[in-house]
Amino acid sequence: MTGGGMMQPSPAAHLSGGKQTMQRIAIVGAGPTGLYSFFSLLNGDAPLAISIFEQGEQAGVGIPYNDNDNIRLMLANIASIEIPPLTCTYLDWLQGQDAARLARYGVEKTGLHDRQFLPRILLGEYFRDQFLALLDIGRARGFAIDVHESCAVTDIEAREDAVLLWAGPGIDPHRFDRVVIATGHVWPDEEEATRAFFPSPWSGLLDAQIPPCKVGIMGTSLSAIDAAMAVAAQHGHFARQADGILRFDRDAGSQALSITLMSRSGILPEADFYCPIPYEPLRVATPQAIAQEIEVGEHGLLDRVFALAAAEIAQADPAWSARIALPGLNADIFADAYFADRNRHDPFRWAHYNLADVERNKAERHTVPWRYAILRLHEAVQAIVAHLSEDDRARFDAGLSRVFIDNYAAIPSESIRRLLALNKAGVIALLELGTDYDMDVAEDGTSITVDGTTHHYAIFIDARGQKPLETKDLPFPRLKAQLLEEGDDVPDVGDDYILQSPAIIAGRIAFGAIPYLMRDHPFTQGITASAEIGATIANKLTEKGAPTNRAP
Repeated sequence: MTGGGMMQPSPAAHLSGGKQTMQRIAIVGAGPTGLYSFFSLLNGDAPLAISIFEQGEQAGVGIPYNDNDNIRLMLANIASIEIPPLTCTYLDWLQGQDAARLARYGVEKTGLHDRQFLPRILLGEYFRDQFLALLDIGRARGFAIDVHESCAVTDIEAREDAVLLWAGPGIDPHRFDRVVIATGHVWPDEEEATRAFFPSPWSGLLDAQIPPCKVGIMGTSLSAIDAAMAVAAQHGHFARQADGILRFDRDAGSQALSITLMSRSGILPEADFYCPIPYEPLRVATPQAIAQEIEVGEHGLLDRVFALAAAEIAQADPAWSARIALPGLNADIFADAYFADRNRHDPFRWAHYNLADVERNKAERHTVPWRYAILRLHEAVQAIVAHLSEDDRARFDAGLSRVFIDNYAAIPSESIRRLLALNKAGVIALLELGTDYDMDVAEDGTSITVDGTTHHYAIFIDARGQKPLETKDLPFPRLKAQLLEEGDDVPDVGDDYILQSPAIIAGRIAFGAIPYLMRDHPFTQGITASAEIGATIANKLTEKGAPTNRAP
């Protein structure tokens, strides 16, 4: 492997007889999307010359799973049964590890199963091992593979005959036939953090010493809960009692610690629920039926597709549909009915009830039909987002989108247990912000004003997660200029994840950087999305007729 220096092509990538022997492909970013792109490219018929550029220390891992940006308390929100296998499944890999290695993460080897939620760092170790195994497999198959770690790509430019890429300390660009942009999550730099304000949980929080004080966390998702765990871990520890209940014991001198999670709704996510995997097909709101509605046109599209979704839910769970009066609901008020039970209860009492219900269903392998229907609907309904009118997009974001995100972003049961333990210990609380609140960030802390009451926090963490990015946010000046010149406020990406403009690109750049896809594909996140994107890109880049460079 090479570091940030000039790339040294493998002998197999040299020119022969006036022509390049292999198509040259660069992968920019070696987190999950880059890893699955690499894996899928290795399954092609013809060997390729592949160069992988990763700005982090280890290719294959990615920010969400590396040990620099996570602690062992932070859980991955995906189990082995859902993770597309590489050279082996995650569970097979786990079962092949030494029991002592797993014990360091609080994992008992004898209790492993394919629906467990395990530490993010452990999943990162799996991805790293898989990446190294893929290197050996690819080279054995005749692929010429170069890996550049701790090597940031600083610019990309499309030309008629090639894509130029600048990386490392050299001033001369590298030339490739195709480039895969798989740069993953983008968080504010640590330089933007202060001793009192962290613009994200990944902007220096894990390296900071947080005193026992009032800590505010914007958000209630797993990212926000992870931030709370990072703070709590500095001031105490979790212990499981004889009755199996988890408790949190504060350290001496940490009595002043209080953590407040906050969101507009003031509710907590629910625990991940049992359901069949792979997903069963939809019966009413099928992808084909939704595609037909898109063909009809944008006028009334949201309401027509909601009718399909409502029919799907009613068929799956007539009793729940009757209880919420589903026939009388529409796309604007369905969310009110969906969240009604939680809004009527104390959030931590509801979390306790929901946890018991979910664990019982898991033990009995019982699927709650309406939950499962909504889970399967979110990917199918996402297809309409890019086709909605401006008004209907606003309605979708205010209603159905909130339902889908809450449903598919259910969190590990252990995360709920930890929240309950922190709440019982008097450490954590929840603040409902509503739609009208003021936030003032100052050097001595952050103030949140709600309904005339001001809450001051000595430490504040913004944990609202990845925001959709636009062309202006691209870190590659030449490519950004090319896209903005075409008037593309957001990269124009086809269904095959190939950049559609400018014309000079001619299908040479695949764009799998998820934050830039989120405007029109708001639910495209996570490892399964990375695997789908990687497979689609590889199929496109290796199809017959793919452009290659010629020797000068």
